Amino acid sequence: MSVNDPIANALSKIRNAEKVGKQTCEIIQSSSMLKKVLLILQEEGYLGSYEVETTNQGELLNVNLIGKLNKCGTIKPRHSVTLNDYEKFEKRFLPARNFGVLLVSTSQGLMTHIQAKDKKIGGKLIAYCY
Repeated sequence: MSVNDPIANALSKIRNAEKVGKQTCEIIQSSSMLKKVLLILQEEGYLGSYEVETTNQGELLNVNLIGKLNKCGTIKPRHSVTLNDYEKFEKRFLPARNFGVLLVSTSQGLMTHIQAKDKKIGGKLIAYCY
């Protein structure tokens, strides 16, 4: 596991726990960006709720899994995208049209590629999920 990328670690941990049919997943490394990623995945219906637990080593995230996740991961390197590039990256990272989401970090915050297209803004690709 890479020590430097808490988002990649968390998504692979969630994906592995989902594969073996667990109900919850415990993520040790926490960051504000990771919490936003989890919140968007929750809003999109891929994850259940998550709780932030403060321990003496920092924050611990308990994520409830609902069995709706097929695959998720980070996108490395973090490609810059313009409004015209979304379709190219949808084809590269998502299995079918209108199936799954790309998470994009924009000047207006973290959002799905669908929301970014609606607002007509580009950004940097962070992760994908379907």
